[in-house]
Amino acid sequence: MEQAKIALRIAWIVFLIVWILGALQTKKTDNQEPLLKRFLWYWLPLIIAGLLLGPTEWFMGMWIRENFVEHTDLVGITGASIAWLGTLLACWSRLLLGKNWSVSVQLKEGHELITKGPYKIIRHPIYTAILLLFLGNILIVGDYRGILAIVIVFVSLWRKLKLEELWLAEYFGEGYLIYKAKSKALFPWVL
Repeated sequence: MEQAKIALRIAWIVFLIVWILGALQTKKTDNQEPLLKRFLWYWLPLIIAGLLLGPTEWFMGMWIRENFVEHTDLVGITGASIAWLGTLLACWSRLLLGKNWSVSVQLKEGHELITKGPYKIIRHPIYTAILLLFLGNILIVGDYRGILAIVIVFVSLWRKLKLEELWLAEYFGEGYLIYKAKSKALFPWVL
């Protein structure tokens, strides 16, 4: 299980490095959500979810510290594998977005609609990847606090996704609606 925790940390580090480096290479922003809304609806929930997955000692004696899954090597390998799947999907999706990428809901100057790679079947593969990273983390942690964390992240990303789709539909018009009809928001053939 210790190797799974190390693999998980490395997956998160790779994810964060790609995000930081990618943030330095984006197009100029044309329109974006106000800072307070971005913080309250996106950053604060991610911070809370991250803290929920913090050290076990923080939650001793609380019901959210109870295990829902055993701490076995198989669970650790499964969790680390899911987290790495999320990291790889995030990096691939981020690479395809190129200079169109943004950390918040934004429209870039000369914004392009990307529909290749994972975007062919999933409209928001980076959000899927973040959920996979959290899911892998949750399996390794194995506590109910992990379930609470992923619910918080899902709600935050779903709200962001809905706003983003509204803006993209306004910007790209019929082209986006056709793309939306041919793909799923987060999970192929499901949601």
